Amino acid sequence: MRVIIAAAGTAGHINPGLAIANKIKKEQKDSEIMFIGTTRGLENDLVPRAGYKLKTIDAYGLSKEISIDNLKKMLKTLKGFGEAKKIIKQFKPDIVIGTGGYICGATITAGHSLKIPTLLHESNAFPGKAVKMLAKKTDTILVSFKDAIPRISNCKNVVFTGTPVKIKKKDYKEEEKNRIIYGVDLEIDKPIVLIFGGSQGAKKINDSILEIVKGKLNKDYQIIWGAGPKQYDIIKEELENENLNINNIPNMKILPYIYNMEEIMNISDLIVARSGAMTITEISNLGKPSILVPLPNVSHNHQLYNAKALENVGASKIILNDELTGEKLNKQIEEIVLNKKLLEQMGENALKISSIDAEDKIYEEILKLVK
Repeated sequence: MRVIIAAAGTAGHINPGLAIANKIKKEQKDSEIMFIGTTRGLENDLVPRAGYKLKTIDAYGLSKEISIDNLKKMLKTLKGFGEAKKIIKQFKPDIVIGTGGYICGATITAGHSLKIPTLLHESNAFPGKAVKMLAKKTDTILVSFKDAIPRISNCKNVVFTGTPVKIKKKDYKEEEKNRIIYGVDLEIDKPIVLIFGGSQGAKKINDSILEIVKGKLNKDYQIIWGAGPKQYDIIKEELENENLNINNIPNMKILPYIYNMEEIMNISDLIVARSGAMTITEISNLGKPSILVPLPNVSHNHQLYNAKALENVGASKIILNDELTGEKLNKQIEEIVLNKKLLEQMGENALKISSIDAEDKIYEEILKLVK
């Protein structure tokens, strides 16, 4: 099978593309796979690192605003369509797949114009502009949330598959679980709350945790805090101003980055995080209760819709970014982790929207289009 995958910008767009590529390679080892991206996004690091070829074209998001800058971007994007068409003609793929970013517009349109089967994967509960614009030109659109299906019109085929993610549910033996907990210098007899704001951290969430630390509010539970590499040193300095050592705070482990995230998510009792599509999928697949703080000011407020997918089944509590404080977060954490019955029920509810076989479902849909 010969496959082109368009993915650009953030890890949330690129990692599903890589997961799909890996699944195809696993099933058909002689497959040829090429990625198309831009020169500006994380694809320039993640795609070659995963062992796949990457071709870059010009592609930009366009606004309705009339300006010279927007006109320039429009012209560059039109040029990108020509570049994508040229790459597709040379590579001769059996299918063109898009997993997110502005790159999908040019690449899917080019594939459609050359009468090559096209497939889009939408990770968010509220589909972006690109997906809605490309619906007529796409043979199949795959969605991560069932809530997204009625929000997509004019597509021949919309299928719920879930999002492929690396983190899987693990049923650790007591000895293994204790090893992981001791590895982050915590105790085994208190609830553990994992808090992170994405790979770079989230300042608003970090500020609320600092309030909890300074007020010594987490006496009855422990925190593993992924602060983010860029913010870790700032937090360290702020704690030093309070005569606190970042490496010696009771009931807490603060890290710039959590490298063993699969282990930590599995041994945690509650997760506090932003609500990107991949985070929601990981939380639901693991069957973990959560408190979600959607990132504001993103396209169509899609993180709020993602969070509501878990809230609607009773698996999560949402705190809006503007309303987040240390006191409010601490109160919500205590209400959940100190109530074992609620904790267990929320975890069971999270599994209701899980999609642990996403790669298999996506591969099935690819085979239907590749004849």
